[in-house]
Amino acid sequence: MFCNDVCYVMEVLGNEFNPDQWRLFIDSSKVRLKVVLLHNGNKLPSVPLAHAANMKENYESMKLLLGRIKYDEFKWKLCGDLKVVALLLGMQLGYTKYCCFLCEWDSRDKKNHYVHKLWPKQTSLTPGEKIVVNPPLVLLEKIFLPLLHIKLGLMKNFVKGMDKTSRGFEYLRNKFPNVSDEKIKEGIFIGPQIRKLMQDKHFDEDLNETEGNAWLSFKRICKDFLGNHNAVNYQDVVRDLLTSLKAMGCNMSLKIHFWSPTWIFSQIISAKSVTNMVKDFTKTFWLWKIGTNSNGPQVYWQTTAGH
Repeated sequence: MFCNDVCYVMEVLGNEFNPDQWRLFIDSSKVRLKVVLLHNGNKLPSVPLAHAANMKENYESMKLLLGRIKYDEFKWKLCGDLKVVALLLGMQLGYTKYCCFLCEWDSRDKKNHYVHKLWPKQTSLTPGEKIVVNPPLVLLEKIFLPLLHIKLGLMKNFVKGMDKTSRGFEYLRNKFPNVSDEKIKEGIFIGPQIRKLMQDKHFDEDLNETEGNAWLSFKRICKDFLGNHNAVNYQDVVRDLLTSLKAMGCNMSLKIHFWSPTWIFSQIISAKSVTNMVKDFTKTFWLWKIGTNSNGPQVYWQTTAGH
């Protein structure tokens, strides 16, 4: 299901449509693709544009999807997880040497990850060069960094760097008994679980000094930068985070790397100015299904938008 007349939908919803005031969010999995328009500043309800069940997550699917919603006509800014971003830019998936779409960061040069910060910028995405295998479907400057996924990635690296025999890690396992040991060891948590853990003082007390410093830095990042407001000293907060993760022995993942180079860090700020956490995304498409089945297509748009 897809919408190929966004202007008419906005007219029905009573919104004045300016493509520059909206961003396209794409969420995908192994079995479905979901696309929704989000208003910059979140002052207006989100507007679903496409939902494809049993559609593989690959380059051809992304190309078909963008064609159906007439992306070339509006050229919205885009946000999504890093796999979606890689597909949109025609990059090779998997654990590649050059996996950053913003610069030529060497993911295998672990010895210099926390030392070397001036990696060459990504100047072109030419098929056949480095890890680019297909022509890009969107412009590089149209991509926003996925802040929510960066937050989840920081949490993942923190947990993977913990001492698995420590009291802190044992407390983490007991805190979430319904989460499998495999997910706990890999640090796979969702937003509500992270917020619950951040409010738990007992977890803080069970961490050793090195882990405690890193956890404190992570909480400060969430509050003073990834929240609704930036602290005056947010750059110091970022430096403390990198220092504490290095002290824990955490491998630098792509999501940690985004905090390191100054010019990439400035792009995080730019992305943060218009993007927030995507909330009630599943609920939106659940309402879509109800509105489509019972009310017809036109009423569906009113149902999902909350009017």
